[in-house]
Amino acid sequence: MNWIYPVTIILYSLSVFGYFIDFLQHNRKVNRMAFWLLSIVWVLQTVFFVYRAYELNRLPLITPFEGLFFYAWVVVTLSLIINWFFRVDFLVLFTNVVGFSMMAFSLFTPDGDVPDSLKALLASELLIIHISIILLSYAAFTLSFAFSIMYVIQHQMLKQKAWGKRLLRFGSLTKLDQYAFFSATVGFPLFLIGIILGFVWGSNQLGTLPWLDTKIISSLITLIVYAVYLYQRVVKLVRGYNIALLNIAAFLLVLINYFLSSNYSTFHLWY
Repeated sequence: MNWIYPVTIILYSLSVFGYFIDFLQHNRKVNRMAFWLLSIVWVLQTVFFVYRAYELNRLPLITPFEGLFFYAWVVVTLSLIINWFFRVDFLVLFTNVVGFSMMAFSLFTPDGDVPDSLKALLASELLIIHISIILLSYAAFTLSFAFSIMYVIQHQMLKQKAWGKRLLRFGSLTKLDQYAFFSATVGFPLFLIGIILGFVWGSNQLGTLPWLDTKIISSLITLIVYAVYLYQRVVKLVRGYNIALLNIAAFLLVLINYFLSSNYSTFHLWY
């Protein structure tokens, strides 16, 4: 079954390339081909996920390789559902540029099982729920990021009076702003719950939490920035270009939290 992963990566890249061609040339035929390629990618990802779960006799979510793979799978799933039911043009492109990057990055992470020295520590249903919810929140933040990117691009196109079919396919600025807000609204409580569950698990398993750990600090900073975004959006009723930029900045913190802080964390040794 090892052949599935590289084949999935290749088909995924072709799908993203197809959506990019459609973005540049407004080619519906290429768009349909990219959609079906992405559908095949989802099937292969699902098969690989189920096979790995059967092989390891556990949900494959714990290692860095498994986390990145699951994140990419959720992004593909959500983008296909939204594209099928709501037909939001260009959303699939922007979300799956991120999803493909994550899956490609997973090629450079060890794909083995959890080290024997950590198996007893990580054999916890609470930990699996914590990781699952955190990754789901990341996927929701990815959608919110994609909508904000689309908002910023369309705003610039309108400012430069770049009229054409591409501009029309972005949809209205109001809807893009609403979609970005809704996605962040879903992601924020998931992220908060995931952090709380992580604290509970850490307290039960380790006895205490290293509050000065980079992973914990960056997670709390990310949570605060998204809280500021939602506060500005709901209480202050802020709309428009600047709030979209804040949402984009918040997602960049998500990426920093996932990658950079993990490299300097003494708490998430396995992740």
